[in-house]
Order: sequence, then C-alpha cells, then structure tokens
Amino acid sequence: MDKGQQQIISAFDIKGKVAAVQPFGNGHINDTFRVITEGDNTPDFVLQRINHHIFRDVDMLMDNILAVTNHIRRKMEQQGVKDLDRRVLRFLPTHEGKYYHFDGESFWRLMICIADSESFDVVNAKYSHFAGLAFGEFQNMLADIPVKLGETIPNFHNMEFRLEEFREAVRNDRAGRVAKVRDLIDGIEQRAEPMCEGERLHRAGLLPKRICHCDTKVNNILFDHEGRVLCVIDLDTVMPNFIFSDYGDFLRTAANTAAEDEPDLSRVGFNMEIFEAFTRGYLESAHFLTDIEIAHLPYAAALFPYMQTVRFLGDYLNGDTYYKIAYPEHNLVRARAQMKLLQSVEDCMPKMKSLIVSIMNNY
Repeated sequence: MDKGQQQIISAFDIKGKVAAVQPFGNGHINDTFRVITEGDNTPDFVLQRINHHIFRDVDMLMDNILAVTNHIRRKMEQQGVKDLDRRVLRFLPTHEGKYYHFDGESFWRLMICIADSESFDVVNAKYSHFAGLAFGEFQNMLADIPVKLGETIPNFHNMEFRLEEFREAVRNDRAGRVAKVRDLIDGIEQRAEPMCEGERLHRAGLLPKRICHCDTKVNNILFDHEGRVLCVIDLDTVMPNFIFSDYGDFLRTAANTAAEDEPDLSRVGFNMEIFEAFTRGYLESAHFLTDIEIAHLPYAAALFPYMQTVRFLGDYLNGDTYYKIAYPEHNLVRARAQMKLLQSVEDCMPKMKSLIVSIMNNY
C-alpha cells in the first residue's frame, strides 16, 4: 500500500488496520481495489476511483446509489432478511459525513466487501434463472422508491442518441478508420429505424420509464458458493429507463456463446437455453410489466447487441477514447463480435416470441 492509498483510505470512517491494497476486478470504467484488513472481526473493503469523466456529477451519482441501497435495505429489513451486508451494498462515509473523498484530482468511495461471494463472466441456465428472478425483483423493490433519481449518464440507453453520436463519429473520421469498416456501418444503418422503436413508443405514451440497473452484465451479480444470488452490484448506472435495459443487456452477455470481444466469429451465437431460463425468472418476478413491455422483450434482446455494436464501433472511429482497450483493434473486434451476436438473435426471434407467449399463457 503506497502513501497515497493510505491517505485516501484514512479519509473514511473505518475500523481496523489495513494490511494491503490490491487491484480488484476487471471493470471497463472505474479503477477498483480490494482493501485487505487485519484480523477476523473487521471486514475487507472495496475502494473505487470514480471515473468522473464519465460520471460527471458525482453528488448525483452517490445520491442515486444511496437512495437505492437504503430503500432496498429497508425493504429487506421489513422482510426479515438476515446478513444484510451480504445482500445489499453498504458504503462508508468519510469523517466529514460525505460518501466520497476528493483528493484534489480523483473521487474515491469505499464500500464493504461482500465476503464469501463470487461472480461469473459465463453463467449456466440455473444461474440465469436466478439472475432473472434477481433483476426482476430489483426492479420490483424500486417501483415505489420515494425519491426521483437523476440520469447519471444522460441518454445512456437512448438508441436515437447513440445513433446520432455514431453518425458524427463516421462524419468526422478522426482516426481515419471509416473506409475499412464500411460493412459494419452499412449493417448498423440498415437496422437503425426498427431499433429506435422504444423511443417512439415512449413519445406516444405507450412505454413507461422505470428505475433500472442499466448495466445488467452477469458479472454484476454476486453469488454465494452454492450458486444463490446474494446481491446486485455496480450501481453507477441505476436510473430511470425502459425495462429493456435490464432485460436486454443481461442477455447480451449471458446468452452470448462467446466473450463480447471474441475474435473468432464462428464461436459467437445466441444461447436459447439461457434466454429461456432468464426470461422465465424475470417474468416470474417482474409482475409490474405491461403487455407492450412483454411483447417487446425479443426486441430488447436484439437492441443491446445492436447498441453495443454502435458504441464499440463509434469509439473505434473516434480513436478509442471511451472504453479501455487491450490492443489497438480491440474495439473493432468487439464491434464485429456484437454484430455477429445480433445476427444470431435475429435468427432466433420467432422462437423467442413463441416461448414468451407460452410462458405467459401458463401464468
């Protein structure tokens, strides 16, 4: 642990002595460290440097997170849930009572590390069913939250806005890469009109916005060692949005037969077994859904690989300024893999629609 880390951690109101600080996780956006403490009576902590270039209003960000975690904690207390610090995130205040520390350059926050937990980048049908239940219940618990949440990233999952950004990237061609990706650009534009259906339905008053997680990757759920869901984590993007955000983005990662940056496109496809398991769990717990929301769930499954194709390719054209990359063509590899996933989802669309009808008929 260097002196800078020691000063940052000491700004928070923690008990016990810190033994070590280690890099933790593999997130794209924030820098995360595990703070290991001495002794058995003090929990370990997770220290994060908030990427304030993306989350520009840190006060709004932390207000959202605290509103959500406190609301969920109160509901779980009322339900008699035990071991709450393993079931919902708990953030520690600084000595001044704030829930982040600014060191003059960066914003930092500290939370209790959820012990004896694990996350997965790939999940089987059993865990997907649990995850569907968890994210549906997450939305249920927040349906009556008494405060209005802000948009930590305005237009985060607004497809019309993402296309405007993408088209600007194509026009500007800052990195001189447009000519080599014309096939991907054409594929995006061919699907642009149907992929903006959600925004049109909302303007027509037919599709509500709800409090959503908005980043439901499978590795944003912690499981215990028996495979049961403990806690939904990574709450930076919790904000009002269409339920498509939580449903579609989970399937984008969990139902992909390969990693999101798989260079061998023959390995990329859409796993209908994962789709069915997650959908059954989600529909079992998300009782608030309208008929229009349910009917558009297959659209949501296609929307998110499409949106990520747009975002990865746009970042590639801009010179890789948003996502962390491991090598120069990383964003292009990601974009091609997401387009292949989208094509597989499109092939599965009739089966998805039929399956959802069958599930709903049995309720």
